Amino acid sequence: MDDLYRDYILEHYRRPHNFGVLEDPTASYEGSNPLCGDRITMMLGITDGVVSEVAFTGRGCAISQASASLLTDEIKGKTVEDVEKLTPDDLLDLIGVDISPARLKCALLSLDTVAHALADRAAAHAEAEPEQS
Repeated sequence: MDDLYRDYILEHYRRPHNFGVLEDPTASYEGSNPLCGDRITMMLGITDGVVSEVAFTGRGCAISQASASLLTDEIKGKTVEDVEKLTPDDLLDLIGVDISPARLKCALLSLDTVAHALADRAAAHAEAEPEQS
């Protein structure tokens, strides 16, 4: 069974889903893991509170890139609220293989990057809204 999951991860690494650039993303963030050099930029197109488009670019190990591919499939069509509720365990379940503690940061880089993109977007919206008295 492990071989099947390894093949699944390698397939997402070799042919990642949603790999590319969104021309005008609503939210984006470049995340990195300085310990191993993995880098991922996640770009989200949000329409009426729903992730209508998602893309990523990056380089790194098979786990980090496959994780990003799997996560983009998972969040497309979900509300921002639902995406914000995703946990590391949710992503590890999607990946479907045991991840060693040393590789955990690689596996979770995409989720961390999406969280930062959404937090930056929320902060920008908060600054743009006039204070209410």
